[in-house]
Amino acid sequence: MPGLIHDSDEHALIRESVAKIAQRYGAAYFLDRARENESIHEIWTELGDSGLLGVHLPEEYGGGGGGMAEAVVVVEELAANGFPMLIWVISPAICGCIIDAHGSEAMKQAWLPGLADGTRKMAFGLTEPDAGSNSHALSTTARRDGDGWVISGGKYYISAVDEADALLLVTKDADASTPERNALSLFVIPTDSPGLTLQKIDTTIVSTDKQFTVFLDDVRVGPEALIGEAGNGLRQVFAGLNPERILVGALSSGIGRYAIAKAAEYAGTRQVWSEPIGAHQGVAHPLAAAHIDVELGRLATARSAELFDAGQNAGEAANIAKYAASEASLKALDQAIQTHGGNGLTREYGLAELWFVARLMRTAPVSREMVLNFVAQTSLGLPRSY
Repeated sequence: MPGLIHDSDEHALIRESVAKIAQRYGAAYFLDRARENESIHEIWTELGDSGLLGVHLPEEYGGGGGGMAEAVVVVEELAANGFPMLIWVISPAICGCIIDAHGSEAMKQAWLPGLADGTRKMAFGLTEPDAGSNSHALSTTARRDGDGWVISGGKYYISAVDEADALLLVTKDADASTPERNALSLFVIPTDSPGLTLQKIDTTIVSTDKQFTVFLDDVRVGPEALIGEAGNGLRQVFAGLNPERILVGALSSGIGRYAIAKAAEYAGTRQVWSEPIGAHQGVAHPLAAAHIDVELGRLATARSAELFDAGQNAGEAANIAKYAASEASLKALDQAIQTHGGNGLTREYGLAELWFVARLMRTAPVSREMVLNFVAQTSLGLPRSY
């Protein structure tokens, strides 16, 4: 299905490289590992060795020198082949982009090459039990202690931190003189730091990226752990949030493509009363409508990446892309399951279990309601509702 996106020669080569690797492992590999709570380190290592984890990071730090548009191609194509990898969005994208934009030279040298080649991973710690993703209401604090810091608090729904070497943590700066709403500081904290503990959250999400509560009990870090300037974290964290939204759009678009492709193949070959079920408009039209929505989500995602790479304000576009693509993927996956009938709920066809990841993207990393709040306030100029 060619769709509305027409790749440049460079993007076509990237897409082909990703697809070849993913197809060599097969979608069943991802689902089997997810069911058994096992990692997918083999494909992660191969993607890193092939330069497909750091395509958007600077060449001087081991990256490919591309931008968010190239990252979109990789994340979408992985998901379109049955590999919706949240860790790609988190480690090289969110964390890599924040460190690239605001980290010291020493921090860039220490972390970006490993994030780019996959030998190191980093989790992102923003959400809290009582604050959700509201960065203005965080209770995790960092206070000065000599030339370092002591950090206390907790984070909730932190993806893949059990696989990570470090946690990029958003904290409230307990000592900042700036207003509380803006007094945030960002730190890179090794996950083996004394006082940092993890508790797995028991969810129904079928993914190799598990969810955790992170507890920080007087975790001490040196001055090298601080990203940029203390108290300036609100501006710094936004270097990762737009890439996060854009790449969730890409991941969702890939899930939508995967679902539509599986459904179209099934509807074209499954025969009832001597003709394929896809010959019936009751089957064909919902799939066609779902395909249209997925393609529109892909276009929105590509446009948001284009704006981001051009250095323009991509906030509105990134939020729209995330909203459109996540809504479309869920609709496409549901329709694909319906097209398969009872087979849509079997492990053999690899559809039903992806519903949990697709549904998660409707809620995270920013809920559809918060996207609508943003658009209402920023795009339409309506009064702030929260």
